[in-house]
Amino acid sequence: MARTQGGPGRGPGPGRGPGGQRGEGGGEGGQRRRRGGDDRQGRDRTEESEFAEKLVSINRVAKVVKGGRRFGFAALVVVGDRKGRVGYGSGKAREVPEAIRKATEQARRGLVRVPLREGRTLHHDIRDSYGAGKVIIRAAKPGTGIIAGGPMRAIFEALGVQDVVAKSVGSSNPHNMIKATFAALTHVTSPRAVAARRGKKVNEVLGRHEPEAKEPA
Repeated sequence: MARTQGGPGRGPGPGRGPGGQRGEGGGEGGQRRRRGGDDRQGRDRTEESEFAEKLVSINRVAKVVKGGRRFGFAALVVVGDRKGRVGYGSGKAREVPEAIRKATEQARRGLVRVPLREGRTLHHDIRDSYGAGKVIIRAAKPGTGIIAGGPMRAIFEALGVQDVVAKSVGSSNPHNMIKATFAALTHVTSPRAVAARRGKKVNEVLGRHEPEAKEPA
């Protein structure tokens, strides 16, 4: 005998209306969950748009285990807001996207603020080193652009610098270059900070003497 749809003993389940549709309570709960998910996605998109991510390098690495070698990927990422904050991070994983995600999270946790002159260049020239990496960074006049290569260019672009001249005179290893560049950027100071530390005015620190008022004859 063929089973008829909606036979005896079957009826709408608890919380369901005619046709198996959910009642008002279930619908409101689902809408709240959807709204919460949309809000989280919106915040993530806003945070992603605020920061600029630069993939500097990605290498395949191998780990020797009992059964042989296990391959993975190591990513090096630079993150900045183009307004004077920048950070770097590295991550390892079995897949490339996961390695990049780990490196990006580490870079966002380690952001440093660098004072900029007129929002386009550094306040002064500086040189620094980390291990075998040595860098020279010089402030530049408007219209110069970013004259730097490799990992250093990625740092200045994420930082928001528009005019700078930089040169690496040591190791070409991207990790050493980035760490040497960050060591130099952390030593950059502004005239305002120096004046506050020394208890003087900014004009006195810069060597600008205010003209003395002439006494009336």
